[in-house]
Amino acid sequence: MPHLTLASLTTLRLGGPVGEPLYVSDPDDWQELVHTVGRREEYSPLTLGHGSNIIASDTGHTGTVAVMNTRGITAKRQDDNTVLVTVLAGHPLIDLTAWAAAEHLSGIECLAGIPGTVGAAPVQNAGAYGQQVGDTLDHLTAWDWDMGRLRTLPAQACRLRHRDSRFKHDPGRWTILTVAFRLTRSAAAPISYQPLAEELGVQPGARPPVSEVTAAVLANRHRRGLLLDPHGPDARQAGSVFLNPLVTATQAARWSAAGCPVHTDSDGRLRASAGWLLEHVGYRPGQKITEGVRCSERRTLTLTAHNGATPTGFAQALTELSAQVEIATGIALQPEVSGDWLDLGLLSRCLVHHLHLGEPPCHM
Repeated sequence: MPHLTLASLTTLRLGGPVGEPLYVSDPDDWQELVHTVGRREEYSPLTLGHGSNIIASDTGHTGTVAVMNTRGITAKRQDDNTVLVTVLAGHPLIDLTAWAAAEHLSGIECLAGIPGTVGAAPVQNAGAYGQQVGDTLDHLTAWDWDMGRLRTLPAQACRLRHRDSRFKHDPGRWTILTVAFRLTRSAAAPISYQPLAEELGVQPGARPPVSEVTAAVLANRHRRGLLLDPHGPDARQAGSVFLNPLVTATQAARWSAAGCPVHTDSDGRLRASAGWLLEHVGYRPGQKITEGVRCSERRTLTLTAHNGATPTGFAQALTELSAQVEIATGIALQPEVSGDWLDLGLLSRCLVHHLHLGEPPCHM
């Protein structure tokens, strides 16, 4: 029987062998997994959802791999307009946004179409079209491997910032098990992103029905190649490969004058468009970067894997793109996908970095 590989558990379809993974399909399975990990004397397992924001190593992973397949939504009315929605970590985020639209619940409609699981969303404070998880996150429950117990963390304790959280800075410690959102039974949140307003045929600040916004987001993502189509030409991808980089006021003025979109993020910091910077230095959709790795057919900021691709080659492509942008502009690009860029014989221990994330408004 062939060895199972991380390639079979990730959307890039790259990565070396692993042992038999432990699938968590029922919340009651979690304690059994904890006991299994304890018997193997491991610190913590590598936890995957849909594997859609991770570059696995060539050499694979020798420890336990936990695959989160738990699904379920529980809604509890708080008052006439507010509903606390608690979701199991393995539930697909795209299914949650569809459910919220059907229930006329506002607060996560702009996250529609982002592949991956709900448990991954808080790790990088997933967001798109001017909306992010931190806008509506109430609390979450996570297994704390350092303390060996289940903990409930209010949103403030998660330290959510622009595409950032405490979970990114303490890899190996946390496995998110449930996420609770405080949603509102109302029209959608005010539209803040101009292209989405144009898609809807409304002015910024308008509040269309949630279902209309959800449909518009999905339509816009489809046209831009941002829906993960397992059978399309860009199927093997991990979404946007770089974050919108932080820039100084001087850099912002210079590159904005040159045509680069610059926006202020949720933390009040200036960020330039990573996609624009890549195209400024000469990269284009469909362009080959290294053997088996090229920009997607519709957007430069997404890299896709093809025959001949390897995790090492994919990381080399990221290094090349980042270096060319920094040489030409002085702006450093930081990877958005998970991986160990310094030692590709290791696999990132970021437990729940498994979400193909939407990108900040500057890319939209």
